[in-house]
Amino acid sequence: MFLKNLKSTLSIALISSALWASGQEIEKPSIASNTSFAIVVDSKTYNAAKSELEAYKKLVEKDGLGTYIIHANWESPEKIREILQGLYKQKKSPLEGAVLVGEIPIPMLRDAQFLTSALKINQKIRWDRSSVPSDRYYDDFDLQFDYLKQDTASSRKLLHYYSLKAESPQFLEMDIYTARIKPPVAAGEDRTAKIKDYLTRLVALRSKAYPLDDMIASYGHGYNSNAVNSIMGESLALKSQMPQLFKPGGSIKFLNFRNAEFMKFNLLSELKRDQLDFAYMTGHGTATLQLLNGYPYVSSPQPSMDNVARYLRSKVRSAKEDGRDVDKTINGFKESLGVSDKWFKDAFDAKSIEADSIYNINMDMQMDDLKDAGIKSKLVYLNSCLTGSFQLDNYIAGYYPFSKNENIAAVANSVGVLQDLWPTEMMGLLKDGYRIGNWLKHFAYLETHILGDPTFHFASTRSKELNDASFLNKSASYWKKLLQENNADIQSLALVKLTNILSEKEASALLKEYYFNSPFEPTRMQAFQLLRRFENNDYQEVLHAAKSDSYEYIRRRAIYDLSDFGSDDFTRDLIEFYINDPHSERITYRAKWGLQFLNPSLAKKEVNELIRNNPAIAGREVLANKLDKDLDYYKKKSEDLVKAIGNKELSEKERLGELTTLRLYRHHSAVPTVIDVAKDEQNSEVIRTTALEALGWFTLSYQRENIIKGCEEIIASNAPEAVKKEALKTKNRIHGASHKI
Repeated sequence: MFLKNLKSTLSIALISSALWASGQEIEKPSIASNTSFAIVVDSKTYNAAKSELEAYKKLVEKDGLGTYIIHANWESPEKIREILQGLYKQKKSPLEGAVLVGEIPIPMLRDAQFLTSALKINQKIRWDRSSVPSDRYYDDFDLQFDYLKQDTASSRKLLHYYSLKAESPQFLEMDIYTARIKPPVAAGEDRTAKIKDYLTRLVALRSKAYPLDDMIASYGHGYNSNAVNSIMGESLALKSQMPQLFKPGGSIKFLNFRNAEFMKFNLLSELKRDQLDFAYMTGHGTATLQLLNGYPYVSSPQPSMDNVARYLRSKVRSAKEDGRDVDKTINGFKESLGVSDKWFKDAFDAKSIEADSIYNINMDMQMDDLKDAGIKSKLVYLNSCLTGSFQLDNYIAGYYPFSKNENIAAVANSVGVLQDLWPTEMMGLLKDGYRIGNWLKHFAYLETHILGDPTFHFASTRSKELNDASFLNKSASYWKKLLQENNADIQSLALVKLTNILSEKEASALLKEYYFNSPFEPTRMQAFQLLRRFENNDYQEVLHAAKSDSYEYIRRRAIYDLSDFGSDDFTRDLIEFYINDPHSERITYRAKWGLQFLNPSLAKKEVNELIRNNPAIAGREVLANKLDKDLDYYKKKSEDLVKAIGNKELSEKERLGELTTLRLYRHHSAVPTVIDVAKDEQNSEVIRTTALEALGWFTLSYQRENIIKGCEEIIASNAPEAVKKEALKTKNRIHGASHKI
């Protein structure tokens, strides 16, 4: 539909001559509403699916959200961003979200890995593999980018590469939400036909109301150290967030890889239940697989032998496929494991290969398991790596909404994702009719995306009020009123809003009060996380107290923070984790990890006082000796790292390797040396910029003021422009650390 009465509905930016010349057509909303929504679609898809898109628009408007349809032959992402930003800035009915339908350019973001949850990859490898496919380009308007290039491969023509500018904010704060309707396609399949089919099913599905009263939570092998207390803590949090599921008339089921040798069949049965509303699935993943089972946990001899046999057969087959010497591989295992020739005799037998192949296929969720499978869950959340790799033609998460299923939307990740995420953050708002797009804004990293309709929400009488208020209401009195409700995530949402409205003094006191007094695990976690912005005395007090919190996730996240601070103030706290929480596998893992970044001499004193000389600790001498040995190793490792970084006799490649390890291994004791390396004019430009980039990962370090000072000195010096830009970027990252991401 051609532009009509556009001047009355769009900002001046949208009706500039540049916009007219570039050929967009914008269909305005048919209703008046407090906020608005945009369907952005390429012209080819629009022309083929016009009636389905119009039906989708009517559906969204029936829900009270005025909707634009914007279509063009999009050549790059910039124009889309410009239009969305103009709609967002309208005083009347500002844009709250958008869905990108069909062949919409895909921003591939570079130099911004710190805005992901976990990605740390060498950007020198192929750009399509070392960049982050992210629609934060379209929904976080404060971020600033330099355009680099479009991918030249015909199969990757939608990919456009951007570098995050040094002048940009170095944290995420989404202005609107976005989603993708981009079905996966195999060879010979028609994406447009799948879009039409999805939109038709979507309109039919959303003609009914779905209260959130039936949910499953599924946990795959190898995730979060297979920690039992991690899962138990999450189940307690879910009970606080969604109490209706734990009462008669509600249902929540917890599935675990330990439940069955092939968990996927249980999981598929649940996903196909008519009553199921929401499936939360956490585990490992790839672009084509949801990884569910490992080899069985067994103790009896025969199953244990079966596991070993499968493992050895797979290794020798891999050796043959890779062109390696099979006999040498076999002899290596015979020597290292003490096994005989009989373990390998069936490795290349056709029946054995077939049986092992079927076994391996049954361990994990395949794309064929989901395609046209009759999945009934209206919303699925895949808390795993890579399953949402929408930059690819074919990716597994897309088969939930975009095949013959009754799934409306899937939340998934386009790259690898951190295991220690808070995946249930604000999840309880879904039961109150919160749009999944609005929910996304609370927990999204660069890689987090909705596939499907972002305006979908579960049935609730308070849906309209809550969604409008979340986007528009900046009244402290309103949010203080909601803070009094006996609802964990309504309280959490109120705390988020009030932290943005109130002064630091008032907000900090409020957050501290709710941390120490709330019975709700998620509300305490939200208060803890928000206090992190201020890093004041209230936060310090809460961080010290967090090591004894009943919610396992708060204890786990506290280890991250006290390790990232690295000051002597928190050394005792970390040692106390070994005393108070040895039964929590993920806590123990993180505590051991964090030990390497603290003062080893002080840590040894605390080990003596709290463990070796404490008769209440069973096996104290063994534990104390082990920790002393670890501390000696970490001390030498840190000292060697510092020496290598400053050693100009080493090759540039060696020094760069040592510097880049600081992105993950943040040794605070190395910071002064790294600052000196960055300031030293005798070092190469690449050494200096790499040193500065590494310093940008020390966002909470007790050395942060020294980092900022060093950056400011470089910015004011006659350093090369690239070094100055990296110094500015690092300075902004350190300043931006007061935000969640």
